Amino acid sequence: MQSPAQNFSALTTDLYEVTMACGYFKAGVTDHDAVFHVTFRRNPFGGQFAVACGLATAIDFLRSFRFTDTEIDYLTLQRGNDGKPLFDSRFLDYLRGLQLTCDVDAIPEGTLVFPDEPLIRVVGPIVQCQLLETALLNIFNFQTLIAAKAARLCLAAEQDPVIEFGLRRSQGVDGGLSAARAAYIGGCAGTSNLQAGQRFGIPVSGTQAHSWIMFFENEREAFQVYAKAMPNNCIFLVDTYDSIEGIRHAIEIGSELRRQGHELIGVRLDSGDGAALSIKARRMLDEAGFMNAKIVGSGNLDEFMITDLKRRGARIDVWGVGTKLSTGQPDGALDGIYKLGAIRPPGGDWQYRIKLSEESAKTSIPGSLQVRRFYQPDGRFLADAIYETAHGILEPCEVVDTQTADKTTIPADTPYSDLLVPIFRSGQLVYETPDIETSRDHLRKQLSCAPPEILQLNDPQPYNVGIERSLYELRSTLMAHAKQQAKRN
Repeated sequence: MQSPAQNFSALTTDLYEVTMACGYFKAGVTDHDAVFHVTFRRNPFGGQFAVACGLATAIDFLRSFRFTDTEIDYLTLQRGNDGKPLFDSRFLDYLRGLQLTCDVDAIPEGTLVFPDEPLIRVVGPIVQCQLLETALLNIFNFQTLIAAKAARLCLAAEQDPVIEFGLRRSQGVDGGLSAARAAYIGGCAGTSNLQAGQRFGIPVSGTQAHSWIMFFENEREAFQVYAKAMPNNCIFLVDTYDSIEGIRHAIEIGSELRRQGHELIGVRLDSGDGAALSIKARRMLDEAGFMNAKIVGSGNLDEFMITDLKRRGARIDVWGVGTKLSTGQPDGALDGIYKLGAIRPPGGDWQYRIKLSEESAKTSIPGSLQVRRFYQPDGRFLADAIYETAHGILEPCEVVDTQTADKTTIPADTPYSDLLVPIFRSGQLVYETPDIETSRDHLRKQLSCAPPEILQLNDPQPYNVGIERSLYELRSTLMAHAKQQAKRN
């Protein structure tokens, strides 16, 4: 199983999506097609990349999309401010018979992505496209955020395993499942979440909490009883009272385990000076003959704390990261958006649409969009160009930065790949969803091909991504026209 068993329904949406759908229905434009894109405006966490994630969940949602009788009955109960039904029966009957017929393209999970690039493109009847907005944003915003956070943590930890520990503070049970899944794709080695482990095949990890230690009269007794109960799962939490004494007690019980044919897995440090304590713990464990015992570090960690602890020589082997990973701190949300790029009346041509803003970053990109990633001869990323599918890309390609208008010329015959791939055609799934290990491996390859300077935690440099020149010119023309129209109106 690939995605969280969310309680998705056609009502996994905001009310205004349905009121707009009703408006389209009453305006008689349900036969008009539209193209929408999920994009985001800003890289999370002050970094220079994000990680596409959530596609498998979105596929599950789209495959099951329909309005049930129970959901229609609920909509029947909604009232306007005059006390009369908000939705008339003809519209509700239309929803009852609605079946997804959209074409959907998306960037595979585990791909590095950047602001303004479409993570998903939806093309189809305007009502269907509109009704999908909220759920798609919910899925992609959260999982892309968490996968990016996990990737940053794993980069900071270098080759050390990072375990996701955040279920107790995640945003709900469904949020905990989504976070564990996204964190694993983002590079984490496992999770403490058993339900996520069972559903997605993620390795699970965990031993004991402070309450176990506190239940017994003393720490040594707590370790001893636990070792008797779980001799093949002994990572002792040593900081309940005094970390150094806790390490000594762990060594004593570890010696008893060894005499019984078992081996101490390690110790966990959850508070205090992680660098100094881990150095001391490593020395004590080695001197006692437990050279293979692991030291697990936890306690409100993030990528910057891990980097600092490593700089100070910490001897931590495994990092347990909870709250700041599973809740996406400090950002908490990716600012993903769902914008209309074009409409098409029956039998007509596509008509471009653009949203203006006083903030240039909030001005949308018109058309039906694709992302082309160019590569250096050694396979490393060179630049990304967002282009309009009907126009294509002329060679040599000119990539224009939307903020500075700086241009980069990509030589003809430069190797490339187009990132958005077909997922649904006419509402039918045409994509073979990779297993979670494949998506995780894909991210590893992506990171190995990315410019190192964009992956830095401190002072990362922006990746070269922009709009293909003809699309940039189209956008500029539409912006000028829209501004003139606004003045006339």
